[in-house]
Amino acid sequence: MTDLAAESAYRDSGYRDRVRGALLGGAIGDALGWPVEFLQLHQIQEKFGPDGVTRLPAGPGPVEVTDDTQMTLFTAEGLIRGFVRGWSGGGGSVPEAVHGAYRRWLMTQYQPEPDAEPQPRPYDGWLLRQPFLYARRAPGNACLSGVSEHPEFEAPAAIGRTGPINPGSKGCGTVMRSAPFGLARLGVEQSFGLAVQCAQLTHGHPTGYLAAGAFAALVERLAQGVEPWAAVGGTVEQIRELPASKETVQALARAVRIAQESEPSAEAVERVGLGWVAEECLAMAVYALLAATLDPDPVRTALRLSVNHSGDSDSVGAVCGNLVGAAYGASALPEEWVGAIEGRAELLTVADDLLVLFGSRDPNHPALGGRYPAW
Repeated sequence: MTDLAAESAYRDSGYRDRVRGALLGGAIGDALGWPVEFLQLHQIQEKFGPDGVTRLPAGPGPVEVTDDTQMTLFTAEGLIRGFVRGWSGGGGSVPEAVHGAYRRWLMTQYQPEPDAEPQPRPYDGWLLRQPFLYARRAPGNACLSGVSEHPEFEAPAAIGRTGPINPGSKGCGTVMRSAPFGLARLGVEQSFGLAVQCAQLTHGHPTGYLAAGAFAALVERLAQGVEPWAAVGGTVEQIRELPASKETVQALARAVRIAQESEPSAEAVERVGLGWVAEECLAMAVYALLAATLDPDPVRTALRLSVNHSGDSDSVGAVCGNLVGAAYGASALPEEWVGAIEGRAELLTVADDLLVLFGSRDPNHPALGGRYPAW
């Protein structure tokens, strides 16, 4: 259901371009949606015109990103450290390493700047030395409490069962940070499983963690070159029979149906949901991805659809940006947007580190620069 130009883009984009695109695209969507996160659609249109937000905010410095991009970076750091530790014989698990990464992220939400002196583990990550990450921009309550109130790692529950932390929470904080699991060439089953387990570090509701797993598997498919409609269909089939998957499956089916039935519009986006909960955030991003496939500029169109609504604009924008970046690659992202976002260099470093580690399977690869200790 894509035109020839889009199909050519899928064939010609290299995997490195897609991994970089997924992380950069997420930050762009985050930055587009952040200024209007708590505005109603009519307020957005009154402020920016009938088309709503169409460009990044202008200013003298980089355009701000939020906790969505912050936590995505720390997720990737934890994922890499988990595999480095395992391949080096250091023990532990990937979810334990991601838990440590989220403990480091938590420090950035309460400190104004990096510590002057190096810190002992687990507070020794290279991301903690990046000043731009020390900014608190409306992080989710479950993300904060899940990490702050549970300083020790707790094993996740089996799929379909309620997790041990914030058992009633299914906020979109599980989805907006989970793209890295789909960018390590782990396969759709392992990327899904790790995202599910790590989502439970803060959100115990099955829909919350299953939506995160579905998102990671979808990113995996797109990054491997599966075109969007087929990638969404394959992801729905993957989770359809799992316990407690009904809400996520129904939300994705609604997104597909509305994308098929109606012209792309803000009103159609809001028919899919508002994005404050995980399954709606994922479904709205999927709607924007699919609704824009036939557009001459599918990346800009999808991103604009993903932020111009009355819901959680930055999180839906971030998730949509991850999806379009994985589908079309960094080379398809607007250059002026890529160049303007905060944390661009760190996002590119993490993207390339994912490629190096999971391409070589060598935890001592010199290109990793000692950023991911094996203790």
